[in-house]
Amino acid sequence: MGEKVVADRFDLADRQRYRQKLRKCLQGLAQLLEEKRFDRPRNLMGLEIELNLADAVGQPLMMNAEVLEHIASRDFQTELGQFNLEVNIVPHALEGRVFDQLDEELRTGLAYADRQAREVSGRIVMIGILPTLSTGDLTLANLTAVDRYTLLNDQIMASRGEEVVLDIAGVEHLTRTSASIAPEAACTSVQLHLQVTPSRFADVWNAAQLACGPQIAMGANSPFLFGHELWRESRAPLFLQATDTRPPELSAQGVRPRTWFGERWIASAYELFEENLRYFPSLLPICDDEDPQRVLAAGGTPALPELVLHNGTIYRWNRPVYGVVDGVPHLRVENRVLPAGPTVTDVLANTAFYYGLVRALADEQRPAWTRMPFADAARNFDAACRYGIDAELWWPRGGRTPGLARVPAARLVEDQLLPLAAAGLDAWGVEAADRDRYLSVIEERCRWRVNGASWQAAAYRRATDAGLDREKALAAVTRKYCELVATGEPVHTWPHGP
Repeated sequence: MGEKVVADRFDLADRQRYRQKLRKCLQGLAQLLEEKRFDRPRNLMGLEIELNLADAVGQPLMMNAEVLEHIASRDFQTELGQFNLEVNIVPHALEGRVFDQLDEELRTGLAYADRQAREVSGRIVMIGILPTLSTGDLTLANLTAVDRYTLLNDQIMASRGEEVVLDIAGVEHLTRTSASIAPEAACTSVQLHLQVTPSRFADVWNAAQLACGPQIAMGANSPFLFGHELWRESRAPLFLQATDTRPPELSAQGVRPRTWFGERWIASAYELFEENLRYFPSLLPICDDEDPQRVLAAGGTPALPELVLHNGTIYRWNRPVYGVVDGVPHLRVENRVLPAGPTVTDVLANTAFYYGLVRALADEQRPAWTRMPFADAARNFDAACRYGIDAELWWPRGGRTPGLARVPAARLVEDQLLPLAAAGLDAWGVEAADRDRYLSVIEERCRWRVNGASWQAAAYRRATDAGLDREKALAAVTRKYCELVATGEPVHTWPHGP
């Protein structure tokens, strides 16, 4: 969805034309796969972080256009809400001191962006959901003034045919309605890309799906929405409901939501793209002039623009991505599970844990997903979003013992998954110092049972116990969070008081 999208309206024939072009794109993808035209293994990873803007007292600041003008860097872009930005880090090879390199780049880039934000009395905040957001902040008027956001909103709302209903029961119960998709802007995430060959894609995607539960348990950072304490990772239900094109009747019939964990393990990347065409109507039926078959017949590489655009409107937590660089096609797995923040160290610890764990799981001779029903991976994702680091997860028993065991997430990660992640980073060729520095952060979270979400919740309770009302307590938590982020110390070391 990062491409420029401009269209005023669609007529009755547009979706039929678009569907036909999608089928041609899918045929083109099948031909590229059959002819083995894809890029060779390069061990490339990429990183995107969505950010919030807040003012000096921790309230959302609707000034991303002004901040971007001051930043004046292509690395920073708009996001859905006027209080959102996104920073993109150029791809890196997963080897050597890659995480230390990313640490330096992120600290330098974010510090510069924060200085520019302060020129308009703002600050950059890396957090899954800004605790001080109110329903009045998330309205159509506060969407970024970019054609693709307006058009996407119009199409989702037209498909749904009624207001968005938010209904999230967690520690507290939140119900709200919205006349737009603006609540989606509350969700700011870290997106981890991994370029893989077609033959490797299914193993990596399956491994990434399996890793979702542990990822969220360790990295949850979104316990509050509209003044309510909900799930430890409230982004998940919020994003699902804010982008849902289904009225309740279609949901009851089992029609799949556009924000989707999936429903089965796969054997090829093609299956995911084919599912996208089979299950999801187009939201933005904008046709390009490219004829994929003609491009292939001439020896070229098609961009498959309709397939890429359609794929960008289906929000799988692990999304397949097709791209072309210098005339050579490639495939990526885009992991969209993690929230932003709290600190650069925390983000990179989550990143190292993910890449190491996925590599180790994908390399196993008897992969864990062959011993675990897909429904249990989905159940783990849900439990981790609800309970964070206190979740209990299902995992295959060790050795030759069949079946699954239900294990506290912190114990599972500390005893079984961190050693796997370390072995995976070794297999990538990451240096031991880098490996140990960042995985030790995950180990300490397990030991102290602290991540961003648990810190926010504990700080909020202390603030209310001290006599602050809900609104003032959340503002105090946000200000303290920003103060502690500035130290650069990972969240498990933070004091709890606001």
